Amino acid sequence: MFGIFKRSTVVRKSEDRFDKSETKWFKGQKVKIKSGTTSSSSFNRNQNRKASRQTWFREKPLPVPVVDKKQMLISFKGGSSKIAILEGATLVEYYTAESKSKSLVGNIYLGKVKNILPGMEAAFVSFGEEKNGVLYVADVANSRRGSKIENILKQEQEILVQVVKDAMGEKGARLTGQISFPGRYLVLIPNSNSKGISRRLPDNERTRLDKIIKKIKPQGFGVIVRTAAEGVNEASLKSDIDKLINEWDKVSGNDSGSAPVLIHEEPDLSVKVIREHLGTNFKKLLIQGGKHFEEIKEYINETSPELNDIVESYNDELELFERYHIEDQIKKALDRKVWLPSGGHLIIDRTEALTVIDVNTGKFVGKDSLEQTVYENNLEASEEIARQLRLRDIGGIIVIDFIDMESVKKQESLLQKFKQELAKDKTRTQVFNVSRLGLVEMTRKNVSAGLIESFSEECEECNGRGLIINDIFSNNSVEDNLLESDAVVE
Repeated sequence: MFGIFKRSTVVRKSEDRFDKSETKWFKGQKVKIKSGTTSSSSFNRNQNRKASRQTWFREKPLPVPVVDKKQMLISFKGGSSKIAILEGATLVEYYTAESKSKSLVGNIYLGKVKNILPGMEAAFVSFGEEKNGVLYVADVANSRRGSKIENILKQEQEILVQVVKDAMGEKGARLTGQISFPGRYLVLIPNSNSKGISRRLPDNERTRLDKIIKKIKPQGFGVIVRTAAEGVNEASLKSDIDKLINEWDKVSGNDSGSAPVLIHEEPDLSVKVIREHLGTNFKKLLIQGGKHFEEIKEYINETSPELNDIVESYNDELELFERYHIEDQIKKALDRKVWLPSGGHLIIDRTEALTVIDVNTGKFVGKDSLEQTVYENNLEASEEIARQLRLRDIGGIIVIDFIDMESVKKQESLLQKFKQELAKDKTRTQVFNVSRLGLVEMTRKNVSAGLIESFSEECEECNGRGLIINDIFSNNSVEDNLLESDAVVE
């Protein structure tokens, strides 16, 4: 009697309307399954699986927006290098060699292992600085998955290391044993067979470069093609590889004494910034400083002759940075509060673990509705936040409290706008979706000290808290007999 129910397949209908359906084999029978007809338990399991997967790191970077009137200014006045990158009249990035400590990122040292910490899977390496650097087992040359640091390195062992992150606060510099040499168009990795091409490039350009790299990649070296290689011919790429191989030959054959000792130093800050940033999207490169102008002109002529026309020497009576109001913009970048064009503002607070950015409407009251006012204010804030991250060189974990919006479409539009602005940033960023608390969480690669750390010192009185603590044991309290001046012993 109940056999008919055993042979039947019961499908729960979804409350939503679905037009799509597909035929599948189920327990030897053909059944038609409509979209959304899975059981609630399996649906929840699938949703949980999707939520647990961290798919953000597979997201393809957005193309870099076209920016008109992009300029680079370099000043050598006062015996130090100062570099500013402008988009229009707005300062977006600033570099200087006059900060408290010069960046060591990219330098290669012959170091000596001082301590091995199996519990941390790391070793402390002396490389000539006041603080020893940290070398993790995954960064040791020729290490494999599951390797133990104590089986690879020995105390007092000499090892070739490269700085990948400057010392910050109480932490020493981050080191790696996997040496790499950045060039104008690509990065060369000795003792490797890896090959990679920037994901920021369009697919057809990636295909073209892939064919070229297969032809010219030297045996025993890995190659990563940079975004700057877009449109570059085979001869220029081959020339870049040959120069980097010569640098590696000098490093690998260096016998300049016992460890710790510097073997390879990154070039002057100006050359380094030009190598990393200057491209065909720049309209002008202005240089103030006669003797340095010829050096930079020669470097550009060797590596990127197509950019010779944009290089100019600045010889006006008015200082270069004063003409472009660079110092005024830097002073504003050191403030905690940042005003938006419409009257809203940002509050940027740094902590040991992360940076928190709060978005406020401030004086902006809008015209149409509250939802539209909030949306417009958030869009302005997203553009300014992306600029402040670059200008202040803020790295690590960043939490942004945009003003709450009920519309999911407006939230998605805001995130899309924010990611487009971040696409201008050369430093790697990762952005997550809006959290349940309405916060946007993101990370930005932390390489060196930011703008505020470079131009400030910790207050000895408040130890960096920025507060004046009232004296609870003031004279007024004693006079009012609220506190006894002498201790009473019972």
